[in-house]
Amino acid sequence: MPNLRPSLATNTGGIASPNPFWLASAPPANSGRQIQRAFEAGWGGAVWKTLGVPIQNVSSRFGGHTIHGVRGAGFTNIELITDRSLEVNLREITETKRLFPKNPIIVSLMVETESQWREIIAQSIDAGADGLELNFGCPHGMCERGMGSAVGQEPAVNERITGWAVKYSTVPVLVKLTPNVSNIVPHGLAAKRGGAHGVSLINTIKSIVSVDIDRFVPEPRVATKSTNGGYCGSAVKPIALHMVASLAREKDFGLPISGIGGVSNWRDAVEFILLGSSTVQVCTEVMLRGYGVVEDMIDGLEEYMRTHGFTSIAQMVGKAIPNFSEWGDLDLNYETVAKIDADKCIGCQLCVAACHDGAHQCIHPQENTRVPRIDESECVGCNLCQIVCPVTNCIEMVQVSNGHAPASWNDFATQGAPLRPKKGAH
Repeated sequence: MPNLRPSLATNTGGIASPNPFWLASAPPANSGRQIQRAFEAGWGGAVWKTLGVPIQNVSSRFGGHTIHGVRGAGFTNIELITDRSLEVNLREITETKRLFPKNPIIVSLMVETESQWREIIAQSIDAGADGLELNFGCPHGMCERGMGSAVGQEPAVNERITGWAVKYSTVPVLVKLTPNVSNIVPHGLAAKRGGAHGVSLINTIKSIVSVDIDRFVPEPRVATKSTNGGYCGSAVKPIALHMVASLAREKDFGLPISGIGGVSNWRDAVEFILLGSSTVQVCTEVMLRGYGVVEDMIDGLEEYMRTHGFTSIAQMVGKAIPNFSEWGDLDLNYETVAKIDADKCIGCQLCVAACHDGAHQCIHPQENTRVPRIDESECVGCNLCQIVCPVTNCIEMVQVSNGHAPASWNDFATQGAPLRPKKGAH
């Protein structure tokens, strides 16, 4: 039987897309010509940079965080919504939709009053919007004006404004949630109560990316001052994955999710999809490398689906959610130890230093060999040695049998289930 090519077509809250890769509402989706070039490159959809009452932006407005020599591993901005006129944006939406009828255009919106929401929603739909995204997440500038994260942090306000949008819209409405909250679930549920067809998350994280230590001014610097910005890029992916998964596993939620936050390659996209996203939005990676990054994302996703037996995105969505549990449900009797492949070891001793100073003092140097020795009686399987090892698959965490039946903390607390003896009594 022939190996059929998997379908990348997907649907988020009623917004159909030829593939799950969307431009996020940001500078790469600032104009019609930009989005047209993105669609030509292979992007499935685009969320237009937020429309509202045009503002005046500042200069400078971007900042980068370098992590171990990787420039832009973290990224911040103090840019606000569109600074281009509403008339121009609407005209370009119409033109782009005419040229690319199969690629969804989702228009991001942010205004204040109910009458403003009604008017701009009608204008966006008349221009050709396939969906709307309500920007309840911007952590700077707009929140001081009672919009952005000022809405996203208040479930009652979120619900009320979402209700306005749904009432006045004839196309699907997504709510973009802010991560600047302690628990994302109440905010997703508020969007659902307001009638949203789906949510997108995360927006950027309130942050200060760095400080000019000679001028004593945070970055990015505007004359002699700066302010907090929105943090994004690869560094925020773990936070975004957690928030996406928290909503996806919430039994009372059940809305489609467009995942955002640190997607830089096909593997990142797969992780978001497995944790509940039906589409993923990308901003920073495009800003750093251009629209062409989507080609590898598409190829990688197709190959992953083929090798794992998936024929559709829908089959993948939320596949990992059943295995996302609370700590109290984890098996405390499951045990692993580190094993070093002597043929691959280069003798750098990084695992020795990390284990002795940062973990459980179970890896020791040996005379007459570059390969360290692991004292398995003391190894707790913490993974630190594997994390610091520069050689792929040189250190593996191997399960060992200890004769104890699986038991979690909850089992121990409620049933008195026996737990294996602790290591580290040295």
